[in-house]
Amino acid sequence: MSEWKVGQIKVKVGGYTPAAKPAQAAPAATPGARDPDADRQTLQAIQAAAQTRDFARASAMAEQAWQGGLEHPMVLNLVALKCEQEGRFDDALKALGRAVEIAPNDIGARNALGLVLTRIERYREALGVFEGVCAMAPEFAGAHCARGAALESLGRLKEAEAAYRRAEELQPENLGAVQGLANLLSRRGAHAEARPLAEDVLDAQPNFPDAVMVLAAADAAEGAGERAKQRLDLLIADERVTPVQRALAQGLLGDVLDTMDLPAEAFAAYAACNMELWRAYAPVYGQRTSALDFARAMIAELDNIPPDAWTSAGGAARADAPKTHVFLLGFPRSGTTLLEQVLASHPDVEALEERETLEAAQRAFLSQPQDLIRLAKAGESELAPLREAYWERVKAEGGSPAGKVFVDKHPLNTFRLPLILKLFPDAKILFARRDPRDVVLSCYRRRFVMSGSAYQLLTLPGAAGHYDAAMRLTERLDAPMAARTRVVRHEALIEDFDAAVREVCDFLGLPWDDAMRDFAEKGRDRAVATPSGAQLSRGLSAEGVGAWRRYATELAAVQPQLKPWVEAFGYPRE
Repeated sequence: MSEWKVGQIKVKVGGYTPAAKPAQAAPAATPGARDPDADRQTLQAIQAAAQTRDFARASAMAEQAWQGGLEHPMVLNLVALKCEQEGRFDDALKALGRAVEIAPNDIGARNALGLVLTRIERYREALGVFEGVCAMAPEFAGAHCARGAALESLGRLKEAEAAYRRAEELQPENLGAVQGLANLLSRRGAHAEARPLAEDVLDAQPNFPDAVMVLAAADAAEGAGERAKQRLDLLIADERVTPVQRALAQGLLGDVLDTMDLPAEAFAAYAACNMELWRAYAPVYGQRTSALDFARAMIAELDNIPPDAWTSAGGAARADAPKTHVFLLGFPRSGTTLLEQVLASHPDVEALEERETLEAAQRAFLSQPQDLIRLAKAGESELAPLREAYWERVKAEGGSPAGKVFVDKHPLNTFRLPLILKLFPDAKILFARRDPRDVVLSCYRRRFVMSGSAYQLLTLPGAAGHYDAAMRLTERLDAPMAARTRVVRHEALIEDFDAAVREVCDFLGLPWDDAMRDFAEKGRDRAVATPSGAQLSRGLSAEGVGAWRRYATELAAVQPQLKPWVEAFGYPRE
């Protein structure tokens, strides 16, 4: 068990220590006839062990007391801590849920509940808990810091930064907030600003994983690859790191080795990273229908549905409707983020970056591949509420599309094209395209927030198969898509930026604006959450064009699957 907590460095029971009070039994919450004096003595003994930071003994005593029928927030909190350390997260959540139930005002129990939800990557639920804690205890820096970590994990980086800064304002020595700010700066390529923050963290917590990785990224950006490699080698060998922390360090080591022009060694590091993540997330994503199998089943269903089924009359005009509604999709690492940042720099554009705006529609009509049959036949009475839910979600995610060209960017919306076509017959589609070999290699090399689709990208066959499925699905829907779709080649955008962007503007009915050339600067202000963030902060670059050639040997096994798309899209064979 690692002694580090994600987003937390100084950890107390529940993450919060109010003014010390003698432990009291909770007779109203204690079932059956009990001895109040005995319960009080038990609680005092547990509290004494916790105050000496002998949490192992305190937790064992607490579990024994709980099994004996003693319910008290401190007891349940310590039981949850023990369960978490043993990987019994459901039991930890059950204990903390009960603690909150019997003591709704117990800040420590609520905060601990949020920390466990964060640990198992249920970030949206965790955020709700931390927001409640912040409302109840607005001066509690730890809750603001934890809220920042949840927001960061959800890709809401500007809000995360504000939360970290609030935590630091309340408690300047809060290392979790300092590290959080360092992470955000590193993600946007501001390595010189991130470095001193990470160094402060390491002064207090030597070899703390996030801080080491921030410094390694800064070293690599400065051309000090060997120094970055040494840092990461030491971190990877540290017995305290979790499997996911080790995997992320190995992935960053791959990036460092790539900058040192050592592709074979870099690929080995990427493979080690991905296999570690594959094993770590197998209990969640390896025991269900894979995203690839789901996509292939969708394609089989589409083969039996006539193309004209994907048209609809559309709903009534909205008072807050956008001037033009645009879906920007493609496949991860195809250039969607670059194009979104360019468009977002235009004063007449409102852009939303990778939010799950179609969630309600997915639940209704894409929970299983066979739902496509119902969707194809759906009438306005079924579609209208889902359309309304979409716009409500856009609003909840901070979008203000009224009167603007509204760009909803999410590369995985390619797999939701039937929903888009049916719900929004007037929407335009921008489809980002890039050399399939560069796409698959880049997907394999980057670390995404884990999901069913991201899990597929952890192996080259999975990544190539998922890409192939996305393109085949798009091919099946070409007829209803064609009239309102514009393909934007990433390489064309790199080669002649103005010409490519002017064509996109013409398609969307936008006048040219010179501000679009300053997308890199504006992107830093918007805090891009995808793996492209640091790259885009440097401006337009051709470094990724044809990158697959340096890894041609490693890609050999998936080249046959990608070859038809390479040829269909007009990319050179070699």
